[in-house]
Amino acid sequence: MDYNFEDVEARWRKYWDENGTFSVEKHPEKPKYYCLVMFPYPSGDLHVGHGRNYILGDALMRWKTKEGFKVMFPIGWDAFGLPAENCAIKQKIHPRDWTFQNIERMREQLQGWGIGFDWPREVTTCKPDYYKWTQLLFLWMYRKGLAYRKEAAVNWCPACATVLANEQVVAGLCERCDTPADMKRLEQWFFRITDYAEELWKDVETLDAWPERVRMMQRNWIGRSEGVDIFFKLDDGRDLPCFTTRQDTIYGATYAVLSPDHPDLEAILEGSSEKAAVLEFAAGARAKTAQKQPDDTEKEGVFTGKYLINPMNDERIPLWIADYVVGGYGTGAIMAVPAHDQRDFEFAKKYGLPIRLVISPDGKLRDAGLLEEAFTGDGIQVNSGPFDGIGNREAMAGIADHMEEEGKGKRTVRYRLRDWLISRQRYWGTPIPIVYCETCGIVEVPEEDLPVLLPDVEEFKPTGESPLAGVREFVETSCPRCGGPARRETDTMDTFVDSTWYYLRYLTPHKEEHPFGIKEAAEWLPVDMYIGGVEHAILHLLYSRFVARVIADMGLIACREPFESLFTQGMICKDGAKMSKSKGNTVSADDLIAKVGTDAVRLSTLFVGPPEKDVEWKNKGVEGAVRFINRLWRMVDRVSALRTRPGPPDPDRLSEENLALLRKSHWAARKVLEDIGERFHFNTAISAVMELVNEMYRYWPETEEAPPSDDTADVLKACAETAVNLLAPMIPYVCEEMWTLLGHKPSIFEVPFPEWSKEILKTDLVTVVVQVNGKVRANIEVPAGAGKEEVEELAKQDPSGGKWLEGKSIRKSIYVEDKLISFVVS
Repeated sequence: MDYNFEDVEARWRKYWDENGTFSVEKHPEKPKYYCLVMFPYPSGDLHVGHGRNYILGDALMRWKTKEGFKVMFPIGWDAFGLPAENCAIKQKIHPRDWTFQNIERMREQLQGWGIGFDWPREVTTCKPDYYKWTQLLFLWMYRKGLAYRKEAAVNWCPACATVLANEQVVAGLCERCDTPADMKRLEQWFFRITDYAEELWKDVETLDAWPERVRMMQRNWIGRSEGVDIFFKLDDGRDLPCFTTRQDTIYGATYAVLSPDHPDLEAILEGSSEKAAVLEFAAGARAKTAQKQPDDTEKEGVFTGKYLINPMNDERIPLWIADYVVGGYGTGAIMAVPAHDQRDFEFAKKYGLPIRLVISPDGKLRDAGLLEEAFTGDGIQVNSGPFDGIGNREAMAGIADHMEEEGKGKRTVRYRLRDWLISRQRYWGTPIPIVYCETCGIVEVPEEDLPVLLPDVEEFKPTGESPLAGVREFVETSCPRCGGPARRETDTMDTFVDSTWYYLRYLTPHKEEHPFGIKEAAEWLPVDMYIGGVEHAILHLLYSRFVARVIADMGLIACREPFESLFTQGMICKDGAKMSKSKGNTVSADDLIAKVGTDAVRLSTLFVGPPEKDVEWKNKGVEGAVRFINRLWRMVDRVSALRTRPGPPDPDRLSEENLALLRKSHWAARKVLEDIGERFHFNTAISAVMELVNEMYRYWPETEEAPPSDDTADVLKACAETAVNLLAPMIPYVCEEMWTLLGHKPSIFEVPFPEWSKEILKTDLVTVVVQVNGKVRANIEVPAGAGKEEVEELAKQDPSGGKWLEGKSIRKSIYVEDKLISFVVS
């Protein structure tokens, strides 16, 4: 008979809740494991594409629970920000109402998926008991000089009518609404993340348990460059430093270029007859720069009417302004070397500027006019004064030494990373706890007056000015320092501030005197596994790493990296595209669960493919999951009725046929424990259990009504227990039910995983090929069915294969069971 999933799910959900099965307080003596999934925007109905993140996290939580850990697995809501406000405007309701309606709906859906979150730890960032502490974080930053206000050219979304951080402009468009971004000068609040640029860049190397793709994205965004600030001078003697990483090309500089948003542009242009034309060009170029034109866009510029003096050869070169130079990197001014930089080459060709070769592949002089593209490789210095004839890499050091000795330049390190712009001219966000007093200036709101409450307003549509500016009772206040009249800051904080520290609030979510418990932070940090989308690789993860360091420097936490391991799951797609309501390709999780049950939806989600890869959703996968669960249920139901002997089967007493079935269960246990424990591959683990169940049916087909022999019955029960035990993290409801059918007390999550025996797995020897860096180096004899670790060790011990591994660093190994072990070494 098939099982009644509705009754089973209701019964076990109640049991887990009443018994605190997954509560960390139940077993304080156990080692900790902090499992965290990125908390969601409360955006409305969840579909099966959303489920992957949470089901993966839940399966891992249950897995680690069975491994003997007390597992922290909390949930909350990233409830402030533009998405909520924009949707509320569209729906013509208050963002507060829209947000809390969605939270209720999504909470219900997550519980329907069987996600075992520690719900008493739930946090919501738009509630005063949370954003009070986000405001305190701002004050901590302010007191340490890490929060400051200045006028700056900022990215501006005209549709959202608010500022965007650099990271929120994607391909020139607002990441929220796809409107082309503009540039605008405003007084804004910033966090000084650049003070931590070197540490953030360097410590990426310590994130061994993060995907290399994410580490590379962080490195590139921080953008560390070693080079030289070269002290060019204007005709009137004023310095204009230009940063370069290619000081070996200094003798080939034939012009210089300013960024359109150079902070000293007007002062530099003083006295130039071209000033008006240059400023007009700069204004247009700034707007184009905000829209992040592709690299192959034709470059444009104008001559400023000014000249610079090259400090190495005293050559007078023209100063231009051009749209291909970015003001946020380096000094906002570059020396242009068209013979050795492709962008400079294209610009020089367009405007007829000189091109001078100073590095030659073979040290021979060539006519630079014959170049079809810039030469960017290494070579020998030519046309380089005293540095002629030496390799350009050697010349880089020599030229830098000479510049520093002569006061013509200085070695420096520059970063692409800019300070984090946190001001937003929108309503639905955390108010910034600052007041402005004509007498005292900028004054922080005292801690005892926090939270600064977000007022309840009816009109919050974007106008370009914060909606809070029109709320008189909010704006008008008294100065905390002198008691005189003052006005509140009306911008709100970027929602990414809220999410930089939420993992800390989970530890003590109801603590009233501090944002988090110091003792609890010492026990639980860092987060052991963080699961979420790769789209957060720069914004959220980089900001969280920064904030963790600030809090650590205050002595409040010991770890500087908040997330020990990171797993970025792939998307579930439909019809070749990411599931989304706008595309009309979503699959309702509610409808599926009502039709086939939670466990079937969970199983199909985990079985659909490698969890780090994007996969295509097929409803046939759900049908297959239903068939398998019912097939397993029927076998367990039949086995539970057999008369079996207590304890595990004795392999020495078994026939070869029964021993082969027992061996299959040990193979499945080893396969599942390796695939999930080492590779997080639930899909192949499930496949291994399916093989085991198929083998059980081969031994005892459904068409065979007569009970098997006593030995076979004992082995079938052992196999059934193994299958149910291994699948429990993936399909928890039905496995709890089957575990009791097999005569055990609940809960299955208080029972360890089945152990597998090397002795039982040993059968005949097989030949395995040993490859090292793609070349066959040996053939070794190993027991059939041997595990990866055993085969690796045998390969190292083998005289022929081992010599190719000795003293090498094994970067990666791949094992194809009974066939091949392949090593990548360096």
